[in-house]
Amino acid sequence: MKMNFITTVLTGLLIGSAVASAAMYKVDVSHSTVGFKVKHMMISTVTGKFGNFSGSYELDKGVFKSLKGEIKATSIDTGIAKRDDHLRAPDFFDVAKYSDITFVMTSASKDKMTGNLTIRGITKKVTLDIDMGGTVEDPWGNQRSGFVLTGQINRKDFGLNWNKAIEAGGVVVGDEVKLIVEIEGIAE
Repeated sequence: MKMNFITTVLTGLLIGSAVASAAMYKVDVSHSTVGFKVKHMMISTVTGKFGNFSGSYELDKGVFKSLKGEIKATSIDTGIAKRDDHLRAPDFFDVAKYSDITFVMTSASKDKMTGNLTIRGITKKVTLDIDMGGTVEDPWGNQRSGFVLTGQINRKDFGLNWNKAIEAGGVVVGDEVKLIVEIEGIAE
């Protein structure tokens, strides 16, 4: 009789911990960054970020089960107002017509995530590297998780075609854009 009780308790704990390990998270934008880097004039790098974004994701034992995010293209910030205005214009993001950039995960492993990235109404499959930071309970009793997604896209695949040739050879803006998405989420 005592053995059945112990077995029942242990089974309950194991099932409970398995259920508890899966969690939905909302992106904590005050502790997250959606950024990028792109070559300028072939010799330097411009870094930028988006200030208005949201997202949610599900983790189960450190593996992504789902992830979706939305960025307001108008919130682009490279630190130079004139450049940011040009990036919002039809030459680049054309925010009057395409206000949102979205990403929806389609699959993930421990170290890679694949999903559909939509920019300017054009959707392409993108694979990103995952650097999982882990999960922790914060001082207020909330479960938090953190991770970094990195990868590279060709901006021309998404209709971001504007460029100018430079006299010394090369172009003003590089085609390859490095993505750096640093996320901290709070379990819902």
